[in-house]
Amino acid sequence: MTGFASEYKGRLLCAIETIPLDRVEQAIDWLKQARARGRAIFVCGNGGSAATASHFACDMVKGASYNRPARFRIQALTDSIATLTAYSNDVSYDCVFVEQLKNFAQPGDVLLAISGSGNSPNVLRAVEYANSAGLQTIGLTGRDGGQLGRLAQLEINVADPHMGRIEDGHMIIAHMLCYYFMDLEQPAGASPLQPTGASPLQPTGASPLQPTGTSTILPTPSE
Repeated sequence: MTGFASEYKGRLLCAIETIPLDRVEQAIDWLKQARARGRAIFVCGNGGSAATASHFACDMVKGASYNRPARFRIQALTDSIATLTAYSNDVSYDCVFVEQLKNFAQPGDVLLAISGSGNSPNVLRAVEYANSAGLQTIGLTGRDGGQLGRLAQLEINVADPHMGRIEDGHMIIAHMLCYYFMDLEQPAGASPLQPTGASPLQPTGASPLQPTGTSTILPTPSE
């Protein structure tokens, strides 16, 4: 045993401590304002950051919007494989996000750009355009922030050199953003996740494997 898991956990906890919570709170306020004004939110990134972008958009579209009077208009620019591959094949991978923004973005919208290095060309082009088009821009970065840290109007940096821990930190930030709305703005009259004392898997008093009084022997299938 090398103790790698323990070391990784320790370094991850240190990385999490670098997250600037005041900037996370400011991002929450921007998202809240965007929702109140009916503005759109766009998210982009590459590789693991693309997965974080899609995950965040999913949480906001469903978890932070379902059964609520005000809903988020949010789109992950990473999710249309046809669009991404068309632009990559016919034009350039550098333009896959900015060209989508040219279709959909309006002044007052928000762009959340994610790049561990802070130097992904397609992310930088999207932020440059968003700044020029009157959007609010948020950059999730790592290491020294790279060019994205200087370009975004609001940078939230995970100051760690390790890409895995940077991406871990970005997912935590994404959950801070969406769970503000999911946890603190539960719909009126909504029941908690489960009644106090009840099992999350079966009714109180029931066997964890089968209903009370039933046999565990399954019938023999007909041949």
